[in-house]
Amino acid sequence: MRPRPLVMAHRGSSARAPENTLAAFRLAIEEGADLVETDLHVTRDDVFVCVHDATLERTGGVPLAVADATFEELRRHPVGCGMPAFAGELVPSLADLTGILPGDRGLALELKSDRFLEPELCRGLASEVRAAGVFERTVFLSFSAARCDTLRAVAPDAWTGIVTMTRPFPDLDARLLGPLWLLLLANPLYPWLAHRRGRFVAPLDDRPDRLLWYYRLIGCDAVLTNDPATTLRKLGRAPPLGSTGELPQAGEGGVEGGE
Repeated sequence: MRPRPLVMAHRGSSARAPENTLAAFRLAIEEGADLVETDLHVTRDDVFVCVHDATLERTGGVPLAVADATFEELRRHPVGCGMPAFAGELVPSLADLTGILPGDRGLALELKSDRFLEPELCRGLASEVRAAGVFERTVFLSFSAARCDTLRAVAPDAWTGIVTMTRPFPDLDARLLGPLWLLLLANPLYPWLAHRRGRFVAPLDDRPDRLLWYYRLIGCDAVLTNDPATTLRKLGRAPPLGSTGELPQAGEGGVEGGE
């Protein structure tokens, strides 16, 4: 029932708070994002965690590999991305995120690790998302079609999405397609063709504001953004204001799109 294009908060409100942290997720929700997007890795003790990189080098300043650490070990290292106001932020689990997600918002989970080629692990992921009561409003994303196929093999009713940097036509086997924005400039009929196949389209462009007019014109179903507050304003959907009556200013924490 929400107006299109839907606004998907890329790693939370990652222009204003450290990416993939509860602070970024909460801010995206407060700002009015329709979906919260996060990246998923798996710890040594099989906890699904919200983190983009395979290590904490970039976000936390330590070369700790996520796959080699337990969840408790990860939580010893703040991941404030150099933002002083968020110096105490820690890597959240998927359960932490689903625990704060309102009932009227969607969730997008990008499967970052080849651990998601393991059927049992994917079965565990699907079970956890179902138990949290958010499965019907979750899409499982990846640059890897094989990861999506593995997830769908154990959970046939799952919505999957494939992100592509090179395919200019919507011929991939997924409900949601995420073509690099340049592909939509090359092929403006992409959404129309996708809709004829029963597919939805959300361009890979985490700073979409300069092309919002174009994405609306060609019929994109959702847009990805590091700064949901600004994107919502530009779409004419003013987000809630803070107690001061003003939105916080975007910082330097935004990141470019890509795997």
